[in-house]
Amino acid sequence: MHNAFLAQIVFVALSALFADAGTTTREYKVLAPISHGNLSLFPIVGGAETDTAHFLTLDEGLRSGAVVVTEAGAVQGLVRPGTFVPRNPSGEVNRLVLINNSVRPLLLLAGEIVTGGKQDRVIGVDRIVPPKSEPIDLSVFCVEPGRWVATSERFSALGGSMAQPSVRMPAMAMKDQQAVWAHVGEANAGIAVAAPQAAPAIGGTTSYAKTMQNPEVQKRVASVASDYDNLLRELRKVGAKGVVVAVNGHITWADVFASTDLLEKYWPKLIRSYAAESLTTGGSGGKVDLQSAQGFVDQLQGNREVTETEPGVFRRVEITGDGYKVFALNSLLPKEQFTVHLAKMSLNQTSRLKMPAVPLLR
Repeated sequence: MHNAFLAQIVFVALSALFADAGTTTREYKVLAPISHGNLSLFPIVGGAETDTAHFLTLDEGLRSGAVVVTEAGAVQGLVRPGTFVPRNPSGEVNRLVLINNSVRPLLLLAGEIVTGGKQDRVIGVDRIVPPKSEPIDLSVFCVEPGRWVATSERFSALGGSMAQPSVRMPAMAMKDQQAVWAHVGEANAGIAVAAPQAAPAIGGTTSYAKTMQNPEVQKRVASVASDYDNLLRELRKVGAKGVVVAVNGHITWADVFASTDLLEKYWPKLIRSYAAESLTTGGSGGKVDLQSAQGFVDQLQGNREVTETEPGVFRRVEITGDGYKVFALNSLLPKEQFTVHLAKMSLNQTSRLKMPAVPLLR
């Protein structure tokens, strides 16, 4: 498998040297997969390389203190004098407030998890936050049904983790809190089966974050992810920008970035989210051919809808096709208008379990 993968790299590199004038610089090519059990990742190369070094990630911002995320009712005292922030002491399930005090634009990805406050939340949409921003409302979804007691005033990032695709999907495509809770329940139940040693410890929690932070669960996820840890290093030579994800022989997801650098920054979180998906889904494998993976990347047509635009900062576009959705985040920052991140999901995924609805807390 690894020999086939290296041969594919050589082929793409040579093809680039002899490309004819009709070849577009934005064309993506999918390479042979690297597989572990029921998880297969098809690297994506090609497309124009864009300078994205100035973007700040959520982990970097929270770790340095330049970015603050808090419940909507706890913002005052954290903003510049003269800024009006409405009070809401009780907070809201689907709303947090973020302040970017950095001199760099902040990149947020749907699926990133912040822990703390009255409930752990997952970011619902991709967006760019300009430098030195005023407080902005974040579209979020709870991934911890049942708790509404503050553990801390400010939120921190769930280090090295992102919600797995089946949890990102209902937040991004359905925008439905009940569906997010149902998929969190499925994921937690799946982990208890995949890591039975952890079942007693995680059986009493509804928190997706606490489940994924369990030492035994982290060990199992790391075991799967470790087979891919060196993948990106090899792909830098041909400009890898993303991956197509297949679980149990079915293509479920693709993440594509504007640069290899951005993919590298998010790789530790992404690979662990894919590994968690493979564990919670179960199954013994299955194969997806290279042609199908290439077709998944190439097929981007459908009903196009601009869902949000902040002039001079970003535009978010959603495309609905036959059995899939595409989410594109476009930077509108001065002199650098390009697609920063593209996520594509298959809507033909089926849930393993039918979870009961969880009542909304607020």
